[in-house]
Amino acid sequence: MSLSVTDLSIARGGIPVLEGLSFRLVPGQALILRGPNGIGKTTLLRTISGLQPPVSGQVDGAEDQIAYAGHSDGIKPTLTVTENLKFWASVFGAGAIDKALAAYELETLADRAAGALSAGQKRRLGLSRLLVTGRPIWVLDEPTVSLDVRAVEMFANAVRGHLATGGSAIIATHIELGLDGETLDVGPYRAKPPEPDDFDGGFL
Repeated sequence: MSLSVTDLSIARGGIPVLEGLSFRLVPGQALILRGPNGIGKTTLLRTISGLQPPVSGQVDGAEDQIAYAGHSDGIKPTLTVTENLKFWASVFGAGAIDKALAAYELETLADRAAGALSAGQKRRLGLSRLLVTGRPIWVLDEPTVSLDVRAVEMFANAVRGHLATGGSAIIATHIELGLDGETLDVGPYRAKPPEPDDFDGGFL
C-alpha cells in the first residue's frame, strides 16, 4: 500500500504552518521527518493520519491503512500489559500478541498493571500496539521519548521487521535510528506568515 501526499498545506490553531508539501511513501520504505520543534511535524502527521483536515492539498492511500502513535502511549492503566495488547488486537481484528510482547521484551511484565510500569516500560507497551494492528503504514511522532538505548534498539528492530514484510513508516524524530530510508526536512515548507489586514497593520 502506497501513500501519496500532494501539495499539502496544513494549519495549527488556524495558523498556517507548512505548505506545498508533496511526497510518496511506498511499501518497504521508511521516511524520517526532520525539522525544529514547533515547525509542524506533529500537525503534519495528524493530518496524514486523518485526525484533522488539511487546509489544501491531498492525502491518498491512507484510508484504514494507518496505525498512528503520537505522544500519548494509548494504554489503559488498570489493565495488565497482556490485557492492553489483547484489547488492541480485538479492536483491529488481529490474532496473537506473542510477537508484540517479544519484540519489546515485555514477557516478564505481561501480568503487571500498565499503571505500575515505568515511563519507559509504558512507552514500550504503547509502541508494541503497532504490531497487533495489522496496518501497513506506521505514522510515528517522536516514538523514542522515554526509551533507553536498549529500548531504542528494540524499536528500530521492530521497524526493520515491519519494512521487511512490505510495511512502511513515517517517523518524526531528532535521533539517529540507523534505519535505511529517506529523510525529509520540512523546514523549506514552512508557511509564510499571514499578511496583516489594514486594521492590524496600523498597529505594527
